[in-house]
Amino acid sequence: MNNKFTNSYNAGNWIGVCTAIGVALFAATNEPTWIAVGVAIGAALGVRKPKGQKHSEVDNKNG
Repeated sequence: MNNKFTNSYNAGNWIGVCTAIGVALFAATNEPTWIAVGVAIGAALGVRKPKGQKHSEVDNKNG
């Protein structure tokens, strides 16, 4: 049981970074839609399957 999760917080990082970009765009344009766009893009980037892993390997790590 020595499973090491090297990128276990990767999804959260992408959501945070893209939300920050959305907030910066909101501050520049005063359009709140940019915050939602940033969150959506971050979530989409965070759920990508890691390269080199089969679908079954990803499912086994999640439970």
